[in-house]
Order: sequence, then C-alpha cells, then structure tokens
Amino acid sequence: MAVSWEDSVTSSINAIYLLFSAYLVFVMQLGFAMLCAGSVRAKNAMNIMLTNVVDAVVGSLSYYLFGFAFAFGTGPGSNPFIGTHFFALEGVPDAHWVWSSSGWLSPSSAYLYLGSGAIDFAGSGVVHLVGGIAGLWGSIIEGPRVGRFDAFGKPVSIRGHNATLVVLGTFLLWFGWFGFNPGSFGEILVAYPTTTDQGNWTAIGRTAVTTTLAGSMSGIVTLFGRRLLIGHWDALDVCNGVLGGFVAITSGCSVVEPWAAVICGFVAAWVLIGLNMLALKLRFDDPLEAAQLHGGCGAWGLIFTGLFAKEEFLIQVYDSGVGGISRSHGLLLGGGWGLFGAQVTELIVIVGWVSVTMGPLFYILHKLRLLRISLHDEVAGLDISSHGGYAYHNQDEDERPQSYNDYIQMRS
Repeated sequence: MAVSWEDSVTSSINAIYLLFSAYLVFVMQLGFAMLCAGSVRAKNAMNIMLTNVVDAVVGSLSYYLFGFAFAFGTGPGSNPFIGTHFFALEGVPDAHWVWSSSGWLSPSSAYLYLGSGAIDFAGSGVVHLVGGIAGLWGSIIEGPRVGRFDAFGKPVSIRGHNATLVVLGTFLLWFGWFGFNPGSFGEILVAYPTTTDQGNWTAIGRTAVTTTLAGSMSGIVTLFGRRLLIGHWDALDVCNGVLGGFVAITSGCSVVEPWAAVICGFVAAWVLIGLNMLALKLRFDDPLEAAQLHGGCGAWGLIFTGLFAKEEFLIQVYDSGVGGISRSHGLLLGGGWGLFGAQVTELIVIVGWVSVTMGPLFYILHKLRLLRISLHDEVAGLDISSHGGYAYHNQDEDERPQSYNDYIQMRS
C-alpha cells in the first residue's frame, strides 16, 4: 500500500527528532570525559581521557553486536528476561526488562507487573543505578587510593586537578540531557486523541522543564548545604549536585508535574550529600562519586516516580493519550501501591542482578591483578607509568620524569 505524503512527512520529522536527540546524547560522552579528567589528579589525566575514548568505541561495537538485541530483541520464542533476536542488528525492525514491550517489568507489556509495570522513562534505574552499583563493587573490592585515608583512618582530601574541566563537563552533560530525557520519546508528532492541541510535543516540552528544575534545585541545595557543612562554597560539589538531580528525575521526567520535579531535586541533593558523608565514615573511595551519585540518586529517582507520577501523564506517554484508560499512578497522588511496588521491585532486582554479575567479575579481575596497578605506579601516576608521558607539560615541575624512559631510570 502506498504511503501518503502526510505520513512520509510525519515519519521524516520523527526520524530527525530522534537523530537530533541521539546526537545530543553523544555530546554527553564529551561531557563525561571533561568531568572525569577534571576530577582526577593531573598525573592520571591522559589515562582517564583514553578510558573515555575506548568506552565510546568499544561501547558502540558492543551495542551493535549484542547490546541492542539483549535490550530490545523481541520475536518468536522471546522471553521477559533477555532479548534473543536482532544480534548485529540483523532483521531489526523500523533494556529488556523495562523498555522492551515483552519485558516483565515493562509498562507496555500485555501483562503488567502488579497491574502497573515499572516507570523508568529514560533510565534512573536501567542506566544510572546499574552503573552506580557496578562502581560500588569495583571500589569496594579494589579499595581506596593510596593516601586517601591516613594511618588513623581519617580522610585526606585528594582534589581533582582542574575545576574548569569539571564545570565544562557539567554544562555539556546538561546540554546532552535534553536529548537523553526528552529524546526518549522517540517520536514528536503523536497527537493525543482526547485533546485538540496536545501531543508528544507538549509532553516533550514538559519533560525538558522537569529535567531543568530537578537539576537546578539539586544544585542550589547542594551549594548551600555543603556551605553549612564545610564552611565554604565548592563549585565541584555543586556540579555533582546538579548531575544528581538530573539522574533522579530521569525515571519520571515525562510523567510528573514541574512542582514535583523541584521536590525530586531537593531530596536528591541530600541523598548525595548524605551518601558522601557515609562513604567517608566507611573509608569508601570513589573519585567520581559514581556509587553515590548514579546509584543513590538513581535509586531515589525510582522511588520518587512511584510517589509522584500523574495518571494523566502516564496515559499520554504510555498509551498515546487514549481515553477510557486508567493506570496505577503515584502513591501520594492516590494511585495505590501498584506502581510504587513495581518501582521498588525494579530497584531491588537491579541491585541484586548487578551485584551477582559484577561483584564476582571485579573479584576475579582483582585476584588476577588486572585492575590495580603497583604502589609505585600509582604514586607516579598512570600517565607516565602506562602512557609514556604526562597529559600536560608543567614548567614548574621539570624535576618530574617527562617520558617513560625517565620514569624507568628513576625507579631503577
């Protein structure tokens, strides 16, 4: 059957929107690279930049070969646990548990878990909590950096070497998050049949607003909260606070009111501050605060959605605004326990699954001595011990070895 001109235009605009959102998300890779580089010491800057490049190239190939298939691979004989089709994008049409229509936690499944399914629109759990728990196990098994705690167990501050890069990375991530959250709609030209002037375009605008408000509120609460706790203003803490708000709102960004996003950001800031204080007491060391920021704020984001998701918005996002449909929604908005229970379930199974898979992997790598470098190399820095030289040439530190050969002579 021939495709009408109107359908062709609609499909083209939707494709452009999706591609533009994808380009914004890729900008986040640059943001993370800058954030990571600025957060570590100068002697490790080249290593962390190489890590980010390798992450991009290996991640692209891995997603092509099996990542997409695991997440979205529905077809004959499919199951609600993991995808089994479309490896290497073979036969692909036009994270499996939550985002695939056949996933057991999916809000689009024919059999909704607890009559609701879990709402994790852009991935507070699927993306951020997964990474945070993986980082938690890696940091626990490898232990703190040399010199992070003194002989009495008291924390010793190890500041990142470049606050400018951290701030630049934060703004790049903020920019990219407008592709990450609003872009998760996939299509923009979807009209809601029960209204005359609303469609995905209005929901996308609302999603951009809630994303901005949550990150901004979290940032300003972190600014004043840390000022009260440590006695001075800290730009790096504020940057992480902003990102914590973005991580938390990512789950419910499309289905909550703007005022709820403000609450999300407020709590996210204190979750991050509290977990960072707990980490110091437990002598837990994570230079990028991945476990606290992505794990802690991601977990709060799932709970937040279970409390504040609005039924009208849920129907718009997951049922294209079709009338005569009811959905379990936020517990504090009178929606019952179905959605809240599904959110808690997602949180628990992600923590359990990542712990079972990544914990043993990190332990094996630890025993094989494939993750931790020697004490001498750690003190000298990865740039000189593994990459042949420093990322920067500092005229004031000419006594440092400037090449790998100099480093070897220094150690001999």
